[in-house]
Amino acid sequence: MRLDNIRQLGIKELRSLVRDPIMQALIVFAFTISVYSGATAMPETLNKAPIGIVDEDQSPLSARIVDSFYPPHFLPPVLITPAEMDSRMDAGLDTFALNIPPEFQSDLLAGRQPTVQLNVDATRMTQAFSGSGYIQTMISSEVAEFVQRYRGTAVQPVELELRARFNPSLTQTWFGAVMEVINNVTMLSIVLTGAALIREREHGTIEHLLVMPVTPFEIMASKVWSMGLVVLVSCAFSLVFVVQGLLSVPIEGSLALFLLGTALHLFATTSMGIFLGTIARSMPQFGLLLMLLLLPLQMLSGGVTPRESMPDFVQAVMQIAPTTHFVSLAQAILYRGAGLDVVWSQFIILVLIGTVFFGITLIRFRKTIGMMG
Repeated sequence: MRLDNIRQLGIKELRSLVRDPIMQALIVFAFTISVYSGATAMPETLNKAPIGIVDEDQSPLSARIVDSFYPPHFLPPVLITPAEMDSRMDAGLDTFALNIPPEFQSDLLAGRQPTVQLNVDATRMTQAFSGSGYIQTMISSEVAEFVQRYRGTAVQPVELELRARFNPSLTQTWFGAVMEVINNVTMLSIVLTGAALIREREHGTIEHLLVMPVTPFEIMASKVWSMGLVVLVSCAFSLVFVVQGLLSVPIEGSLALFLLGTALHLFATTSMGIFLGTIARSMPQFGLLLMLLLLPLQMLSGGVTPRESMPDFVQAVMQIAPTTHFVSLAQAILYRGAGLDVVWSQFIILVLIGTVFFGITLIRFRKTIGMMG
């Protein structure tokens, strides 16, 4: 009878979700448009940066420098006058403005050290930082080849053979797509379960449940399995049709094994969502609590930056967060093709964390139900 109650209450939650177009739109957006935009935006990669060049030398060397800027790192350079440098940058038309002075080539051949001016729009922080290094390297390379009258690299005493594993082309899309799916799994599982509880309180249906022959455990378990199932199905859809299909990102490992790990992760995060739902009295309050919880979970879990670069204290604290172990197993399975023999420890830890979170949330949920009664 208890299992039947959990099943029926879970179906009720799914029907409530079907009648909520806002939540449906959020789910669709999170696992389609959000994944695609997160994969293709590449915020930390120099991509199609606009550059204007003032060529006051008009020499073969300056022409070589101008021709060295091309996509995908830069847009084709725009030849401008000195008077246009500041105005174009003020208008946001150029991220970089390069000024090649007069007599640049002749000064260089005469043994003097001419100066090339580079103006950078530092409001575009990421491109300004990486782009300045790109431009310096490109100019130095072109000048060295022009002086040596030889295009090539000098023979080094030791040769480094570089082999990039798992992402040989160093394509940012491969990383961004999968991590966006992982982050959205955590976000939506917390949002859906917490919103489901608050929605019942706001609509008055929680009082109806109190007079029915159901226990707080059954009510909570029904929300966990129903909302977890929605996120799990959406995650599988996104990986197959958006990540593998639309973005052509290869998935190395077993999708079924990853979904099993996702289900264990959802066991913990849906419990966290219900816990926040018992604390918040309205959706705005729930949104503020979600910001306090979700940002640390995503930023410190190892999905954005390596955990090894974080302070030891942060690494120790984040061991109790399910996202830390979920990110670890997801990267191992989807990127490196790991099997159960590699990720079994993360699976066990997620079961333990989920059980603890479920138990703590159940105690809090019972007190909340008792206060309503």
